[in-house]
Amino acid sequence: MNKTWWKESVVYQIYPRSFCDTNGDGIGDIRGIIRKLDYLKRLGINVIWLSPVYKSPNDDNGYDISDYQAIMDEFGTMSDFDELLLEAHARGLRIVMDLVVNHTSDEHAWFVESRSSRENEKRDYYIWREAKDGKEPNNWGSYFSGSAWEWDKTTQMYYLHFFSKKQPDLNWANPVVREKVFEMMTWWCEKGIDGFRMDVISMISKPEGFPDAPKKEGMLYGDNAITCNGPHVHEYLQEMNREVLSRYDLVTVGECAGVTVEEAKKYANAQGSELNMVFQFEHVGLDAGTVDKWDKTPMSLPALKENLTKWQKELDEVAWNSIFFCNHDQPRVVSRLGDDSAVSAKCIATMLHFMQGTPYIYQGEELGMTNCSFGSIDNFRDIESINAYYELTEAGLRQPEELLSCIEYKSRDNARTPMQWSDEENAGFTTGNPWIMVNPNYTEINAKKQLDDPDSVFCFYKKLITLRRNSKWSDVIVYGRYDLILPEDEKIFAYIRTLEDRKLLILCNFSQEKEKFRLPCELISAQPEILIQNTENVPELREDMEMEAWQAVVYEL
Repeated sequence: MNKTWWKESVVYQIYPRSFCDTNGDGIGDIRGIIRKLDYLKRLGINVIWLSPVYKSPNDDNGYDISDYQAIMDEFGTMSDFDELLLEAHARGLRIVMDLVVNHTSDEHAWFVESRSSRENEKRDYYIWREAKDGKEPNNWGSYFSGSAWEWDKTTQMYYLHFFSKKQPDLNWANPVVREKVFEMMTWWCEKGIDGFRMDVISMISKPEGFPDAPKKEGMLYGDNAITCNGPHVHEYLQEMNREVLSRYDLVTVGECAGVTVEEAKKYANAQGSELNMVFQFEHVGLDAGTVDKWDKTPMSLPALKENLTKWQKELDEVAWNSIFFCNHDQPRVVSRLGDDSAVSAKCIATMLHFMQGTPYIYQGEELGMTNCSFGSIDNFRDIESINAYYELTEAGLRQPEELLSCIEYKSRDNARTPMQWSDEENAGFTTGNPWIMVNPNYTEINAKKQLDDPDSVFCFYKKLITLRRNSKWSDVIVYGRYDLILPEDEKIFAYIRTLEDRKLLILCNFSQEKEKFRLPCELISAQPEILIQNTENVPELREDMEMEAWQAVVYEL
């Protein structure tokens, strides 16, 4: 397997709006990121992925872009960004931009022209269709509730938007659109950025003929899976690679909703003709309901093990994994798989960070930040959560109290509460009124409290990162083969990493109680070296094992 810097990296995602506010307006900014670069350097990560910082009216918190080559007013200026890039590079930190090119804002100059008349030269930059029997062209639904089609009074046609109606989808079938996107990407590469995370990139090629999608019972619209991994997506990405990506030393990761293992082998192929890796979401969808994601059913550990193992085994040596639990679209993993405790946060981190692939840490994950109890739908800011609440309750499909409980558990806003820097007012995030409520537990969970505490979640993450990036075990952790053991055990997640004659054993107890289990005798070795553990008492390695609640330990055999 070819060794590369991006395979050996650890990525840290920043959601700028919630990271650090320096001017007291309650919204994080680029100068706040600059202020915290030394914190990130201390953690040990070497790549920063920025959620969008481009100019935007913020209908979807920056994922609705009105100008790809300007900075959002609330975040600062292009001069601030240039300083961020300079200061990050001075510390050995690389900057990855969020590339959002499935859609733009309806306030982007292209769409303003496109909707001005049917004859405008930019009309075909977007996807327009006539009404069908006086209604929408098909039964596709928006991910943010409602139809994926919006009626435009000016030109008497529908335009496609898979997200907010203020996020019209670009028409990638138009070669001029692709050319314009590639020109913009080149502009950023020439500025000196180090890569792209590509938002919903698996959706840029729409199904031929725009057919109705299969519709599940209880759903208002067709299943959006039909819109992913379209007929020309690999053709478009190979063109992007030829025109832009292959000309620079970049890391690229595609957010690929609906991706299968077979499709991922194409997107992230070892030949490098498309992207370096993909984000797949099968594992974080295992606790979704039968109709939608608004469900509180706990995730089955055997199902999680089976899914993660599938991706580890089937991409080995043919493509590369990105490994993650948290991002700006996911609730906090310590509240989802753990019990909000520090020891469970460390257990989950151990399980993830010893897998093959590039790890992604989302801001606050390294502190064990938890879900937030919002109390009322009025305290949410996420367009997906708010729209779902009103659509499903007004249609009589869900009861308000029950649905609110599910939204509190699964909402994207759980990840977007302000970064908890200290026990000062507003968690040290801002001196003003924060744009979204601060999690009340910031007095107990914050960076100031953890930085110099050797038993903290922060210091544990720092150890995990050091082991992967700068230790005698780094090659085994990054490149070693993965093999699951005890697949049916409902509490113990155990696997082995092997590189040539070196072998690591990872044991994690995903339970609030002590658990007994039996290891294969061939794994038992005398006086194994311990790489890391999250409790004081480390169990002796033997066939009949007993582990404490949420205990995790890694042995070199």
